[in-house]
Amino acid sequence: MKRKDFIRKGLLGTGAFVVGTSGAAENRIDELHALEPMGFNHLPIAHDTWNMDNAVIHRAATRGRANHGWLDSHHTFSFANYYHPERMHFGALRVLNDDHVEPGRGFGTHPHDNMEIVSIPLEGDLEHRDSMGNVAVIRHGEVQVMSAGRGITHSEFNRNADAPVKFLQIWMFPNAKDVEPRYDQQALDPAARHNRLQQILSPSPDDEGVWVHQDAWWHLGRFDAGVEVRHPLHRPATHGVYAFVISGEWTMNGAELGPRDGMGVWSVNALDLTARSEGAEILLMEVPMAIG
Repeated sequence: MKRKDFIRKGLLGTGAFVVGTSGAAENRIDELHALEPMGFNHLPIAHDTWNMDNAVIHRAATRGRANHGWLDSHHTFSFANYYHPERMHFGALRVLNDDHVEPGRGFGTHPHDNMEIVSIPLEGDLEHRDSMGNVAVIRHGEVQVMSAGRGITHSEFNRNADAPVKFLQIWMFPNAKDVEPRYDQQALDPAARHNRLQQILSPSPDDEGVWVHQDAWWHLGRFDAGVEVRHPLHRPATHGVYAFVISGEWTMNGAELGPRDGMGVWSVNALDLTARSEGAEILLMEVPMAIG
């Protein structure tokens, strides 16, 4: 996809446009400024555990960034006015945004369709409203999912007037189009991810965590320094895992990762992880590598 077409297509689903009283989409965030050169930041790992064909690392400092004052957003993958042809998606994982929203500010009502959208608050409280009639507050320690399906509008605001909200917003391509839109959120037990990987998302409504229209399994863990864990994939033949370091220092199959670094691997049966600092937190997202 050419950059011009990407920007036109991407803005309609990012929150840069909101629906006004007339029903027309209005651009209330000027994101069509010149794109600064980002460099080549899709780096294969040269290490004995991985070959050059089945691993990629994205350092935190190489992510795209949009700072609007009230919103400071870092984009692991191409999003809105940040376009990098080598960083469009990782399998079914399309968007990984690390957002900081100032007190009392937020995203006005905007549309989505045919996307699984997951929000994970890291700090503060996020208020959600949507066209299905849901009004909810998502807090640190909770996870929210919205299946946009055949179409939905929603808004997200920092509920607090005196503190910022920080959260990850992650989009996945679904495995079924034009499904009935749905919303869910669940509180997570923090004790269940101390020195272990807690499942927070799966394809089944009967499994632990929220569920999505995709064959995906996500895990979250917070570890003491020196703790090691081996994490087998559910479907190693067809899936990969994208790891995002929320905090601390990690080693993953020999690769050293720091805060907000991302690493994707595929064609492996398991991950070997070691926390190298106290309270190190990591998010693992297993997704299909083929989409269509």
